[in-house]
Amino acid sequence: MQRPIRVLVAKVGLDGHDRGAKVIATSLRDAGMEVIYTGLRQTPEMVVNTALQEDVDAIGVSILSGAHMTVFPKIINLMKEKNMDDVLVTGGGIIPEEDMQQLSEMGVGKLFAPGTTTTEIADYIKACVKEKRNF
Repeated sequence: MQRPIRVLVAKVGLDGHDRGAKVIATSLRDAGMEVIYTGLRQTPEMVVNTALQEDVDAIGVSILSGAHMTVFPKIINLMKEKNMDDVLVTGGGIIPEEDMQQLSEMGVGKLFAPGTTTTEIADYIKACVKEKRNF
């Protein structure tokens, strides 16, 4: 029997709004995943180090501050340095479509806009992790 999917839900930077991240964390837990929530004001380094220590399958970053074009590339680069190629990086928040496309090209998974159902997010993570585990 495989272990449950482990997801790190992270709030990076000075953004102090974490209601959405808490809702996502709870819904992923309700979907059968183990969830680690970092709390507010994390740095990319803190997120990647926690993800490594907790042996997560996915990192979900909630970002509403507009710093997504700094935060996500930094997380991706730190993960590459630590050979964490098998960990999904996804997230959501206020991110323009053109930025989503650019981040996707850098290796970030699907990014979710406000209003996305929690079921859609959980299903996406499950599908991605299943695919990575089958390699």
